[in-house]
Amino acid sequence: MNLGTLFQSLTFISAILSVLLILLQQRGASLGAGFGSSGELYTTRRGLERSLYNATIVCVVVFVLSILCLLLIPAA
Repeated sequence: MNLGTLFQSLTFISAILSVLLILLQQRGASLGAGFGSSGELYTTRRGLERSLYNATIVCVVVFVLSILCLLLIPAA
């Protein structure tokens, strides 16, 4: 397995994980928000919500770095 294949696999896996983690997060998706009356209170993230948020950031950073590495590696 060469370096290009490794970074392609890393890009694919991190992209799928990023999409799943973004979809798992829920924020401001109530029925009242659709009609303009958003009476929600935004507080700090705690527990699992904070862990999902941090994992999403890590996956997106890995995704971007793997794409940059793919651009810098010469095609074989």
